[in-house]
Amino acid sequence: MLYLLPLLLAVLLTVLALRRADTRRRGLRVAAGLLAAAGLALTALPPTRARPAAAPGATTAVLLTPGYSSDTLASLLARLGPGTPLWRFAPTTTTAAPDTPTFHNASAIRAGLPGLRRLHVLGQGLPAADVAALAGTALEAHTDAPIVGFRQAAWEARPTLGEVWTVSGSFVAAEAGPVWLRLHAAGTVRDSVRLPRGRGEFRLRFTPRVAGRAVYALEARGNDQPVAREPVPVEVLAAEPLRVLLLAAAPSFELRFLKNYLAGRQYAVALRTGLSRGLTQTEFLNLPSPPALGNLTPALLGRFDVVLTDAATLASFGGGETAALRTAIDNGTAGLLLLADAPTLPRQLPAGAGFGLQARPAAAAAMAQGLRWPEAPAGATALVPATLRPTEGLRPLVSLGAGGQAVAAARRLGLGTVAVSTITETFPWQLGGQVAVYEAYWSRLLGAIRPPRPAALSIAPLSHWPRPNAPLELRTTGATTGPLTITEPTGTAVSATLRPDAQVPEWSTATYWPAAAGWHEARTGAARQWFYVYASGQWRGPEQPHWQLAAAQSAAAPTVAPATVESLGAGGMAGREAWPRWWGYVLVVMGAGMLWLEEKL
Repeated sequence: MLYLLPLLLAVLLTVLALRRADTRRRGLRVAAGLLAAAGLALTALPPTRARPAAAPGATTAVLLTPGYSSDTLASLLARLGPGTPLWRFAPTTTTAAPDTPTFHNASAIRAGLPGLRRLHVLGQGLPAADVAALAGTALEAHTDAPIVGFRQAAWEARPTLGEVWTVSGSFVAAEAGPVWLRLHAAGTVRDSVRLPRGRGEFRLRFTPRVAGRAVYALEARGNDQPVAREPVPVEVLAAEPLRVLLLAAAPSFELRFLKNYLAGRQYAVALRTGLSRGLTQTEFLNLPSPPALGNLTPALLGRFDVVLTDAATLASFGGGETAALRTAIDNGTAGLLLLADAPTLPRQLPAGAGFGLQARPAAAAAMAQGLRWPEAPAGATALVPATLRPTEGLRPLVSLGAGGQAVAAARRLGLGTVAVSTITETFPWQLGGQVAVYEAYWSRLLGAIRPPRPAALSIAPLSHWPRPNAPLELRTTGATTGPLTITEPTGTAVSATLRPDAQVPEWSTATYWPAAAGWHEARTGAARQWFYVYASGQWRGPEQPHWQLAAAQSAAAPTVAPATVESLGAGGMAGREAWPRWWGYVLVVMGAGMLWLEEKL
């Protein structure tokens, strides 16, 4: 019916114009009536037309990040067209450029360009964590040149006080030439390495002597000029003292030096030494209420974490003592280290079938041999009377420098660990001033048999390189008793809501947006965790592969919804749109005005 109203109006106005007695300007009256009727039709029922697909500039934009090339930008704009939106990414307001509109986070990009379908990113790229905020947008990375400086780096974020700590990675200089890499810690240079060609892998070591948080630094220098410098935050933890039970068949320098060394590290130590048949001597250090060191019983073993003994003592155990020791190891409440000072291993050794001694020739056993293990200091040598045959499930701990045969190895037994060492004299390292070798060796062996600790409530950041103005996921493990609270470097406390994990009930995650670089403390219940947030320009090299992978995955994902695809017609049309109604209003006013004016004339 709506279609007939304009037609009836046109017929009515035409008939009225023709029936007037005055025949002058009859054609003008008919034309004015038809014009008014046409305007009414356009107003009530505006026609539609095919809408062409949006121009490239409306759905495509260029984003500049630090390190972009002006030549690449000029070439890209020539290909996309001069109307392509050009933006700059600056994570902080202090780095914003006044000549180009600037985004400070990925969410602002989506809000500022709602119709964006493809984003060309020039330079070093976006933080990998920001890619999720641009879901549905194809990201095309234009990496002009690889980032120079530290390309990869890895270190233990929470090292133990007194243990050797390492930082390793790779470095690439802008120009070929020798470069020195230095590790700054505790106010001075602790280790350095020279890269003759200005590129390659590195490994630097340091033994922390003070517990607490610290920010070490990796520095690269070429031609006596600084080339790059990156922070290395660590939280040095005080060593958790072990409770050690030493059992010896006879007095020895080896256990005497070991007892004093462990006691100096605040370990709780109990020593039982055989003097003659039926006569023993006991010593206790750092044990306020020492137990009676008679036969091994479950109650006695429950008071110690590690049992260290020699072959003669282990061979003297009865059936009850052997069963108690095996049960403690199997339950994960104690670990066992045997000093194999006899040609054969005692049959009482738990999991003894997995160990096998292989005697060395007398001439070779009388000469000190070089030893190696991960993080072993230089100059580790000792007398090696025998080696351990490799068997399935055996994990070497210390090996000969030449030949690689294991001289100390461990294997699992239930939840615990049993280890055997054929090196029976390490005290010469103490006498010779090789304290670092002594500490590293015993830290290696005792750490291998340390019983596992029960899992407690913990907090961990899921990103290796958190940055300001980028989302950071924090995961808690264990039962939580309240919200997650983050204390920023300024002292401001921020609360984050924990979300239970759908797959692992013990996990919960929270999203936090750091506002500043520096140390942050996360707390929930009794759990505490410090984590470091890097400034926007720090450690860009290791993060670049993550950004490139995220950008490639975004480019491979579909960017147009199925409903939009169905609405696209042939010839690149994106649907239909109605003509503006104001055209009809204009025609109605013009037609009515002409009729009124003609009647007055």
